[in-house]
Amino acid sequence: MRRLTSLSRRRFGQGLGASLALASTPQGATAHDGPHVVTVRMSRFTFVPAGVEIRPGDTVIWTNEDLAPHTATARDDSWETGALEVGESQRITFAAPGEFQYFCAFHPHMVGSVSVLPSGGG
Repeated sequence: MRRLTSLSRRRFGQGLGASLALASTPQGATAHDGPHVVTVRMSRFTFVPAGVEIRPGDTVIWTNEDLAPHTATARDDSWETGALEVGESQRITFAAPGEFQYFCAFHPHMVGSVSVLPSGGG
């Protein structure tokens, strides 16, 4: 039989802790319980994740982790983060449902989307 080392005990404890945390979360809660914040990273000349789904009143924060400056600019020019240097962030709160395609004004191959779903679900 294998002996438990301090590392294997620690990993067991971490797994047990994660399992207990998941087990204690409420199940079946599908209602939007208030404003949320979603982070999109600008990394390796891509938006990560490239697409996010949120509800009206939620906020998206774009954070530049690249050495080059980037923007998140709506295709319809309805919003923009402005130029973000490495380590800088900008937040935009979306009030109404809709599909918002965006790109980086400096690097147009960088594309993403924000889907603002109706408040009632779906």
